[in-house]
Amino acid sequence: MLGRGLRVLGSAIRTEPRLFTIGTVGSSLFGLLVIANSYVVGYVIGHVVVPAFAENRAGAGELGLIAGAFIGIALLRVASIFGRRLGAGYMQFRLQARYRSAVTRRYLALPPAWHQRHATGTLLSNANSDVEAAFVPIAPLPFAVGTLVMIAAAIVSLFFTDWVLALVGVCLFPALFLLNLVYSRRMSPRQIRAQQLRGKVSAVAHESFDGALVVKTMGREADESRRFAVHVTELRDALISVGRLRGLFDPLMDSLPSVGTLAVLLLGAYRLQSGAVSVAELVSVAFLFTVLAFPVRAIGWVVAELPRSVAGWERVQAVLGAEGDLAYGTSALERTGPAALTFDRVTFSYATGGDVLHDVSFTVPAGKTVALVGATGAGKSTIASLAVRLVDPDSGSVRADGTPLPELSVPALAETTALVPQIPFVFDDTVRGNVTLDRDGLDDEAAWTALRLAQAEGFVEKLPDGLDTAVGERGTSLSGGQRQRLTLARALAGRPRLLVLDDATSAVDPRVEAAILASLRGHDSGASILVVAYRRATIALADEVVFLENGRVVATGTHHDLLATQPGYLDLVTAYEQAEAAREDESVIA
Repeated sequence: MLGRGLRVLGSAIRTEPRLFTIGTVGSSLFGLLVIANSYVVGYVIGHVVVPAFAENRAGAGELGLIAGAFIGIALLRVASIFGRRLGAGYMQFRLQARYRSAVTRRYLALPPAWHQRHATGTLLSNANSDVEAAFVPIAPLPFAVGTLVMIAAAIVSLFFTDWVLALVGVCLFPALFLLNLVYSRRMSPRQIRAQQLRGKVSAVAHESFDGALVVKTMGREADESRRFAVHVTELRDALISVGRLRGLFDPLMDSLPSVGTLAVLLLGAYRLQSGAVSVAELVSVAFLFTVLAFPVRAIGWVVAELPRSVAGWERVQAVLGAEGDLAYGTSALERTGPAALTFDRVTFSYATGGDVLHDVSFTVPAGKTVALVGATGAGKSTIASLAVRLVDPDSGSVRADGTPLPELSVPALAETTALVPQIPFVFDDTVRGNVTLDRDGLDDEAAWTALRLAQAEGFVEKLPDGLDTAVGERGTSLSGGQRQRLTLARALAGRPRLLVLDDATSAVDPRVEAAILASLRGHDSGASILVVAYRRATIALADEVVFLENGRVVATGTHHDLLATQPGYLDLVTAYEQAEAAREDESVIA
């Protein structure tokens, strides 16, 4: 553990060498001033105070000189503390900011399949608690390094003063290091477990917050509280275990310098009687051991936090080293009219299960609307993800205007395709911010045009501040249908050449949905459309329908042709229609 901890510290030092140097120089100066102050105190006691008592006098000049010496040392110590704190604190916060940004950038680079394998709360813990834990030892690190310099200088000065008293220091300092080593080994598993439990508590808490509506409507508040309490209790017990060991260690660390001081006084009294040392030297050494306790604690602080630091660092590195990036090419497509989309013998499977798609082939012609129809689990949402390259197929290819999607650059792909998912996500921002996302070239006129195409213009005009209306976290001030239309407008604002709608209008009135699809099929949208559809009226608006069963394309054709030739399609669409009618009846009764 100590070796891994030192590697973490070494990485931090290499990342911020200048700040580490500032902090270490300040701390080293502080340590040297502590030694100097001890010898000044000894000199004052031995050469001023003792003679003053013996002669019953004290010169004003001497007192002024003594006061000046102490004030000068105090000012230098203040400056050294300032340098130490500035270097150490700034270094710690810069490293935390750097790695939080790195973890966040890595999250954005990793594909959705990777995110699906990791709880959101755990990912939040990685970017926050784990990054913070990784660099907790940085704050006392320069102080600890300066303390080592101080200890080395102290031993040298002790030998120059008296070799017998120096032996006390030679015995004391290894004892301090041995105590720290034993402590580190015993603390390591406790700190690692506590850090892991922090991530687990964060994951459970996030899940509870996200599922609050389900929990309340199902009357499961007590059960959810008990589930959360189990993990919180485990974390509490782990932290108590850490605290108990630290409570044992801290008094031992405090007592060793006191034992050293007592040994110095006992040996010093004997050496003083024999004339081997003077009063000034004895006081200097005793005072030095007295003031060593606090600086030496810095070493304990670093060692105490190393296990937690290693645990946090390894969890952060697991994110930064995660594989599965989607490699992008450099190709671009001409931005001229709707884009054609082609699936050619595509097979896909998730890591946690079997094949989802089998040899899927179909085409969305430029400027046309194609509906994907199939039962739950048929692979419709997976096709939608493949169409905008959130994932890549295991075999086969997905092409836009004949170019495989992996060959497109990130800007080219973003300009060509847009996905409106099943569950709309609205940012805690204004309507304008949600539609434009601060993209270049998207002004208020572009926002209103997109809102008009999404049939959202009417309700936005009625909002208190129009485009400037804040919609709340996740759009809590909007209805489900309004959130769907707002996210659709967001996609349309970028003028994509291929629009993928994954059941993106399920929460809106059927008449509004028909108006949306009609406007999208008009000249103004300029996009080909791939839509996952359930409603019969929506499906009927498509130029072509792709019928899926168990991840395979069973048939393609117009809605009317499939009704006449595919009994499974007829049964499915009829079932959708009956379910929709039942929901409308329930709504009217309510």
